[in-house]
Amino acid sequence: MADDKSKRDFRHRDRLSAGDDYEIEYFAQQNGISADQVRQLIKNKGNDRATLAEAARALREWR
Repeated sequence: MADDKSKRDFRHRDRLSAGDDYEIEYFAQQNGISADQVRQLIKNKGNDRATLAEAARALREWR
């Protein structure tokens, strides 16, 4: 039986997965910081994308 393509689950789009290296790399590239800095931010701030983007912006400005 085929999957119903009309039923899609987007509840985790607002979170960044710390276990997926491609997500980490993409987020790092988008926000102008290193992947290691992203991992450190996830440890300190959690995995909410909006919070991480704000923290990355502050980190870039701090340099």
